[in-house]
Amino acid sequence: MSVKGSKKKIVLLDGAMGTTLQRSVPKTKGFPEIINLTNPELVTKIQRAYVEAGSKIIYTNTFGANGKKAEKEGFRVDQVVAAAVENARAACDKDTRVALDIASVGEMMEPYGTLSADRAYELFAETVRAGRGADLAVLETMYDINELLAAIKAVRENSDLPIFATMTFTASGRTITGCTPGEMAEKLEAAGVEAIGINCSLGPEESYPIMKELSSLSRLPLIIKPNAGKPDPKTGEYAMTPEEFAQRMLPFAQLGVSYMGGCCGTGPEYIRALRKALDGMNA
Repeated sequence: MSVKGSKKKIVLLDGAMGTTLQRSVPKTKGFPEIINLTNPELVTKIQRAYVEAGSKIIYTNTFGANGKKAEKEGFRVDQVVAAAVENARAACDKDTRVALDIASVGEMMEPYGTLSADRAYELFAETVRAGRGADLAVLETMYDINELLAAIKAVRENSDLPIFATMTFTASGRTITGCTPGEMAEKLEAAGVEAIGINCSLGPEESYPIMKELSSLSRLPLIIKPNAGKPDPKTGEYAMTPEEFAQRMLPFAQLGVSYMGGCCGTGPEYIRALRKALDGMNA
């Protein structure tokens, strides 16, 4: 595992599966994880493109795959998740790991909403049990530290997968439920995860000060996976080019970040540009 401050190369993650799928199948609606069953070749093709671009960890197409959402679409979550792991595995070579991708349930937890910690745990555990064939678990785009801790508990008690955890922050430096980088670092280190960081919501420049603060507070390996800037409010398209994205990611290397990738708006071409920029910096 790459560690902060080491001379090892930064490990590249993948980019966005959701926005890349939307470009490939623009009329996709509802539960996009069903594509793992209905069009597995497309999922594997996209993931293989990331591998060829330089990604060494591929996230499964399971971002929103939980039992509550799957039930509405008439599928069992264990079917969807097991297929997703198989699809990702088919895309990877022997040097690339498969990460079981688990995001927020999609409901506010108590006291902000009605989702209880026990119910969140049950939903996460069901996904984890179906995805134990992965190499690690990535808990991403989390905004409530209590929901994230429920997900960590579910992974710990239902698998032996190492855990990466990333939260999504606003430009204020807090998540929408008020979690700070300091609280995140303290609670996730105590929970024993392998790496922590930031993903989604913000572009590289907006994420940098938050990551800089986090890097001063945690000794764990750090992860950064920002969006390709901000989407156009009319078209929803992200204007930042792969080359611009790559250049704006380089300051994170100076912070000792161990894992880099992209979130919304970033396709394989962004990872390829990032690999080229990092190689140029180390030449």
